[in-house]
This record gives sequence, C-alpha cells and structure tokens, in this order.
Amino acid sequence: MSETTIEDGAPRRGYAKGRAKREEILQAAIAAFAEVGYHGASLREIAARVGISHPGLLHHFPTKAALLEAVLEHRDAVDFADLDTDLEQGRSLFEALVRLVQRNALRRPVVEVFAGLAAEATSADHPAHDFFDARYQDTVTRMRRELERLEAGGRLRPGVDPAVAARTVVALMDGLQVQWLYSLDGPRAGRVDMAADLQAYLDLILVDPED
Repeated sequence: MSETTIEDGAPRRGYAKGRAKREEILQAAIAAFAEVGYHGASLREIAARVGISHPGLLHHFPTKAALLEAVLEHRDAVDFADLDTDLEQGRSLFEALVRLVQRNALRRPVVEVFAGLAAEATSADHPAHDFFDARYQDTVTRMRRELERLEAGGRLRPGVDPAVAARTVVALMDGLQVQWLYSLDGPRAGRVDMAADLQAYLDLILVDPED
C-alpha cells in the first residue's frame, strides 16, 4: 500500500464530496442561466448561490464557457440516458421522445435554460453556438433516418417527406417548450400539454401498425 493512501477511505470521500459540489454548482448555474441567460449570469453570483468563493468555483470550472459546456452536457446526459432506457425496453424512438417530453414538463429550470440558450446561441460568437449547431444537425438526421425506416415499412402516411417531417418534429418540440413556459405563469387559462401536442402531430404523419 502506498504511504500516501489513507486507509479510512478519506480520499474516496473527498472525491465524492467534490463530485457532489460540482453537481451543486451545475444546478445553481442551470437556475441562473434560466433566470438571466448566459450573458446575464456571473460566476460570482453562481458561487454565492452554492455558498463557495469565486476561486472555489474556478477550481471546478475554470471559465464561464467551461461551466456552460458542462451544463449542456449534463442536460444531454440525463435526456439520453432516459431515451436509451426506453429504447432498451422496446419502445420506438418517437414513443421514447413523447415520454421524454413528459419528463421535461417536470423539469422547468432545465427547459428554461435550454430554450433561452438555444435562442442566444444563434450568434456565431456565442460559446454554445457550435454545440447547438451540431446538436440540431444530429437530432434532425436521427429523426429523418427513423422516418425513412418507417416509410420503408409502410408506417409513414402517403405524401409525408421524411426530411421535412424530421425538421418539423424538432421545431415542434422546441416551440412547444416555449409555449409551455409561457402558459405556466400567463393570465390565460390552460397549460400547454407538450407531450399530448407532440403525440397529436405524430398521429398525423405515422400509420398505426394495427390499422
């Protein structure tokens, strides 16, 4: 055993404590970015939310851009894990997407930060621009391939173009998130049901195998 190893497991506890603090910072950043956007949030304010010093936060995330990247990767990691679980259980991609939208309706801060950053990042000089550009291209491509597969199996309604439908599904999901956020606090009665609306569109373009 190395002389630097502490037998009571202190290094392991220290590692776990560091991971817990990193997760706490991520959650604080999600809240801050959701409230005031990436440019409006400051690392000092995020550090204060967590109860650590500014240098303490920089120990985990050396730059604001690094923290933003971690927030985006964290959101995707959670979503993809849920999506993969549904696919492994035999659900189709679109069934899994509807379930993902249902789960997102329980995660308002995450939806807020994603919707806000997606709009901010259209500027080429935004630190998240490349992330969202690649993400949209990958997502649309995955949708198109699945729709082409369904078309080959007679599951796509006549006249539906897989490429157009793929872009429409992605645009619908993003647009529904924005409308859902407005419906939460607005004066108008009735909350937008993102999952139900997405399912309604899918029903328009997909043929039920039992039909």
